[in-house]
Amino acid sequence: MGRLIAISNRTAADASARAGGLAVAVWESLTSTGGIWFGWSGNIVEGEVGEPDVFTDENVEFVTTDFTEAEHDGFYLQYANRVIWPVFHYRVDLAHFGNTDFDTYAGVNERIAGLVVPRLKEGDSVWVHDYHFLLMGDFLRRGGWQGPIGFFLHIPFPSPEIFQALPEHERIARAMCEFSVLGFQSKTDRSNFVRYLVENYDAVDEGDGWIAVFGRKIRANAYPIGIDAEGFAKAAVSERATTAATRIGRFLGGRNLVLGVDRMDYSKGLPQRFEAVGKLFDHFPATRGVVSVTQIAPPSRSKVEEYRDLRIQLDELAGRINGDYGDLDWIPLRYLARSYDRRELAGLYRIARVCLVTPLRDGMNLVAKEYVMAQNPEDPGVLILSEFAGAAEQLSEALIVNPHDTYKVAETIYQALEMPLEERKARWTKLRDIVVAQDITWWRHKFLDDLSTDLT
Repeated sequence: MGRLIAISNRTAADASARAGGLAVAVWESLTSTGGIWFGWSGNIVEGEVGEPDVFTDENVEFVTTDFTEAEHDGFYLQYANRVIWPVFHYRVDLAHFGNTDFDTYAGVNERIAGLVVPRLKEGDSVWVHDYHFLLMGDFLRRGGWQGPIGFFLHIPFPSPEIFQALPEHERIARAMCEFSVLGFQSKTDRSNFVRYLVENYDAVDEGDGWIAVFGRKIRANAYPIGIDAEGFAKAAVSERATTAATRIGRFLGGRNLVLGVDRMDYSKGLPQRFEAVGKLFDHFPATRGVVSVTQIAPPSRSKVEEYRDLRIQLDELAGRINGDYGDLDWIPLRYLARSYDRRELAGLYRIARVCLVTPLRDGMNLVAKEYVMAQNPEDPGVLILSEFAGAAEQLSEALIVNPHDTYKVAETIYQALEMPLEERKARWTKLRDIVVAQDITWWRHKFLDDLSTDLT
């Protein structure tokens, strides 16, 4: 394999952003091949965009570009986050459709492709990431690049009936089929995409991931993303993790901790989770005074109206629960709308008897895997996981729930709290083995190995 060329909305140009997530996934390949990482600089400018910022760090060249105010609004805030995001998370009712926004979205894809193509060399492999750049393969091909292009979708891909709600669904699908290898988080996502192509364009699923469509062959597979499993296990016993655990331990006073960690996003099912917590205290009185629930939910996309409404809804639900059941020395539900360092979160995961990962829809959800790796092997906690998270396909030893069934979620929390140590250990061991075996390195190699066999 020659150089790896990465394209994503945000890069790891800031060294502090290389501790987790996408950076961990691609950094080793970028550094080892002398690759290039393209993306947004994070700056919004008035008027025209100037030349990109180009610099090298640890053998990786970064090429970052500013956005105009119109691009940031139309491409990022509007089409990416108010059209694609809700539709791909099955919330068509929250989507705001508009032709102008799509034009801006396409324009940014085309402009960044124009920065990439002149820097490509024979032998390079391009790896495009996420829903911001669904059209990138098409624009790279139009620019003359005939080499391998991989694409990985970090969020879900919806069923054909939902995807077709996008007025531009055909344009997007055809552009996606210009990628050599398409990666999805789960088998369900992959199946949804292939079914759309079969039903609308007579595509043929030839097996082993190969799809014949539009006169060419592409590869589409599930590549469930992992974490730096061993690294996170070490983070859970670091000094900073221990300090965080000690701090919340003073508040707990020996009570069992039930923990949720999510961005404040309507896809995460937070209102339903709060309702389930209320029903836990309503219907299982033995939990009153001896269980403390903490939800960490840093605000996300605060400029978007739906997220402001969500925060108001969560404030009201938390107020009801605490008003009904709180006491002088006990707050049933603590709701913290701020972010924490990953080592601090690892420390909280380690002491949590139960972790609630109950999104209404999620591509993968790495909190579930982080929680597993943070556990004390001698006294592990219990993971409660939504059947609508991509992680549920791998982590079947978790307690799997339908987040819409709030009474059942409450009942499952009680089951987790009462679970015997022997069963907790048995479930956790199987979960840990999966997370370790299919970690971030496994994921990267699995995808790039398929990209290297591309027949373009």
